[in-house]
Amino acid sequence: MNKQINILDKKVLSDKKYTLSEVHFRVGDGRGQRKEVYYRGNSAAVLLYNRENKTVILTRQLRLPTYLNGNSDGQLLEACAGMIDAGESPETCIRREAIEETGYLLEDLEQVCTCYMSPASVTEKMTLYIAAYTAASRIATGGGLQEEHEDIEVLEMAYDKAFAMIGSGEICDAKTIILLLHLRAYGMMVG
Repeated sequence: MNKQINILDKKVLSDKKYTLSEVHFRVGDGRGQRKEVYYRGNSAAVLLYNRENKTVILTRQLRLPTYLNGNSDGQLLEACAGMIDAGESPETCIRREAIEETGYLLEDLEQVCTCYMSPASVTEKMTLYIAAYTAASRIATGGGLQEEHEDIEVLEMAYDKAFAMIGSGEICDAKTIILLLHLRAYGMMVG
């Protein structure tokens, strides 16, 4: 079922930080359809883990959309992540973001996957990584960039506690859940 997609028209609805467009298209010889599409750019995320201590590094920060959809304080526990700048590779992006957000210098990155995060309406693809860390890997305080108004709390916690927080609903961020499940599926925090 590989039918040709024909873009008939594209109208910009908003062009602030990212672009929201209404796209009029036709699949094969079918009727025309209209969809709103949010062009957000691509991103990368990393879950730092310490196999010896059986710990992970997570961040907690305000995510206003979660507050608007039922998260009582708007704070979200999640893996470190950020938007890829123009001309930047996912690897370069996540190394930069890890220092800015967590204060950790990443040595070896292991790519887990690249996935669409909300494919019904958002173009964004996110490249997910894991990276081992030690106490010596922390070279800065982290906490985000003041000029970007970031106020990020850096948390080191037992992997088992973080994993249990998926079931309790305390961790409800998709990228973080994927990465915690990846560590479990490959036995990286066992033994």
